Amino acid sequence: MQIAIYSRVSGDVNAGNVQRLLDELLNHGIAPVLYRPFYERVSAQLPQHSEPALFSSAADLKGRVEFLISMGGDGTLLDTVSFVRDTNIPIIGINFGRLGFLASIGKDDIHTLVQALIDRNFVIDKRGMLHLDANIPLFGEVPYALNEFTIHKKDTSAMIRIHMYLNGEFLNTYWADGLIVTTPTGSTAYSLSCGGPVVFPDTGSLVITPVAPHNLNVRPIVVPDHNIISFEVEGRSDQFLCTLDSRIETVDRQVQLAVRKEVFTLSLLRLQEANFMNTLRNKLLWGIDKRN
Repeated sequence: MQIAIYSRVSGDVNAGNVQRLLDELLNHGIAPVLYRPFYERVSAQLPQHSEPALFSSAADLKGRVEFLISMGGDGTLLDTVSFVRDTNIPIIGINFGRLGFLASIGKDDIHTLVQALIDRNFVIDKRGMLHLDANIPLFGEVPYALNEFTIHKKDTSAMIRIHMYLNGEFLNTYWADGLIVTTPTGSTAYSLSCGGPVVFPDTGSLVITPVAPHNLNVRPIVVPDHNIISFEVEGRSDQFLCTLDSRIETVDRQVQLAVRKEVFTLSLLRLQEANFMNTLRNKLLWGIDKRN
């Protein structure tokens, strides 16, 4: 068994955290494959053994590893989408960030995680993703997202106007700072902070949430995920920002954009006792009286 380990070069994960995970894996005869830029940052603080196997790109993982462990927060786990792509390599996140909806394993539970991988005592959830179509190349070989697609004004200038269509039929014009289209997985991220609903991950839907809309009667809307959602953008600036998860592009307003459900899914691994309702209660403090 080979397991890939990814973490951000600029993240909070230190050599001690990495060594704990490496020790657990090596004690069970599991060969780790580390993300090269991250390993180069922490290698001087690790015990001087032989250099582990390393990866730098998606091609380095395909057909080589069985699982990918993300060490960091939810943003770090979202980075791994660019490495896993359509290979269905299951991803599991060890949370070194703050909230951790996706990175669900506590940093004190590394032993439990490794034992669960060995015993095959886990659940794999298939998560739908978004695909971006445009009349120019955008986002290289990874034009898809696990959480959300957004359109946003580029600077502190006036709001933009976003004309939105469902399957070619006009739905609404948003006078706003931006617009979010999110998967059920992403409903607990940026969309939630802008007043969007929480949607269960296995719901076949997309959520459209405006960012700071000028019209107060405009509210988030939930649509079936078989729709193709397209946009026309107007504003005083000739450019606006377009994002897929944490990746960002500056786009001319003449560019044609549309999002749809991606044809493949992402595999997220969780332990048996973890589920979405537990995550909501624990992360959002539901069911807890905080008045005292």
